[in-house]
Amino acid sequence: MGMGDKRDASGMPCREVSRGCGGAAGRGTVVRVAAIASLTPLEELEADPFLVDSRSQHAMCARWAAERGYVVTRELLVRALRPDHGALWADVDAGLVDLFVAPSRRVLERALASVDDFTAECARRGIRVETVGRAEPAYDAQMKASVHRRLSMPTAGYDGR
Repeated sequence: MGMGDKRDASGMPCREVSRGCGGAAGRGTVVRVAAIASLTPLEELEADPFLVDSRSQHAMCARWAAERGYVVTRELLVRALRPDHGALWADVDAGLVDLFVAPSRRVLERALASVDDFTAECARRGIRVETVGRAEPAYDAQMKASVHRRLSMPTAGYDGR
């Protein structure tokens, strides 16, 4: 085996390349996560900076996933999306996502048209929905300015990352 070859939790070479290696509870597969962030207009930055700052929302989800040995395979950025919308389910149906995570219920309420209908659909499909449950960052004027700059530059070819 080369230096970059993957091994499972027992140290054996990983044979399931398509599903990853290591991961949750040493099962030999990685739990694949779709991170949900809210698409909130820049005009709401002063009143609710975290809901506008989708990059921080996705970063919070990525940290949560990494702490558990999970991997974020999809970042969704949505606003008032119907719970049955194909954008939510395409990767689930393709076997590429095992669970959804969002920073908080509040983010889900902005991102989805109905959180209750979405969680019911997840239960019906056997897909977990989690929230990170950590405190949102406190935004000072400098942080808000940074978010504003990042999100107001796409016309210059900058994608907000």
